[in-house]
Amino acid sequence: MLVSRRHFLQAGSTAAAVGLVGAPYVARAQQAQFTYKYANNLPETHPMNIRAKEAAAAIKTETGGRFDLQIFPSSQLGSDTDTLSQLRSGGVEFFTLSGLILATLVPAASINGIGFAFPDYATVWKAMDGDLGAYVRKQIAKANLYAMDAIWDNGFRQTTTSTKPINGPDDFRGFKIRVPPSPLLTSMFKALGAGPTSINFNEVYSSLQTKVVEGQENPIALVEVAKLYEVQKYCSLTNHMWDGFWFLANRRAWERLPEDVRTIVAKNINAAGLKEREDTEKLNATVQKELTAKGLVFNTPDPAPFRDKLRQTDFYTQWKGKYGDEAWSHLEKYAGKLA
Repeated sequence: MLVSRRHFLQAGSTAAAVGLVGAPYVARAQQAQFTYKYANNLPETHPMNIRAKEAAAAIKTETGGRFDLQIFPSSQLGSDTDTLSQLRSGGVEFFTLSGLILATLVPAASINGIGFAFPDYATVWKAMDGDLGAYVRKQIAKANLYAMDAIWDNGFRQTTTSTKPINGPDDFRGFKIRVPPSPLLTSMFKALGAGPTSINFNEVYSSLQTKVVEGQENPIALVEVAKLYEVQKYCSLTNHMWDGFWFLANRRAWERLPEDVRTIVAKNINAAGLKEREDTEKLNATVQKELTAKGLVFNTPDPAPFRDKLRQTDFYTQWKGKYGDEAWSHLEKYAGKLA
């Protein structure tokens, strides 16, 4: 997700705490006993990198310079798929990755993206800081990766359209919508009666402009930076999917660290993740105000009818079968009965 420097510097307390961020930040080793690389796919001005920079400084101080965390934002070390391979081999020690992409290695990692499972952030954090998150971390461990306790926020996905607001599930019937190449998203929109089409993001603007599709779905910050408001009229806050970033470590590299260093690193990274959550939620509110000023019309539909519509199809039962009863029971503990 490429988001403008201007908007991420408006992330409330984040900007005030850090000020301007210039070139990509790299902590400089000073006789460090351990120098580890941390890669991510977001700009240096995103709250993720601002909070990670703060954590790196705190870790260096608290370990007396023994641990040096080098930060590589903006996919500098390769695509998500490439960097995941580097993480598994040990070429990169830390990486933050969406559960939707991690699911190619750990299928359970995408379960938080089940359609209309979470109505709000409060429910998300109860689940991901509770039994559901613990279950996913155990599955991640089976892939020889270590996941920090606190998952970082990517945000809820919303629906934009050029023809009409989405007020209820019937508005999706026959609706031509662009989706990323995600089996979960494609399955959900088909179940709602829409016609999902996978299109590369660099072609989304032109596809909307030429009416190849009527709408698309993404976190609203991306709607602004990609100027999709120029070719879309409505933004329906459907909150149809929430996604987060797992802060992952190569297990061998993680276990090489002395216990006291691991404790300091984990404490600061998890604390930074909690701050990033707050920053991202504030950022979304800021971007919504700006998009409203640019003419995008917002509405907030009731999620209940969408869930009811999906229950009338095999969507939930299909994905319950793929994730398994144990994973699904953890999900429903927080989301309520789905299948």
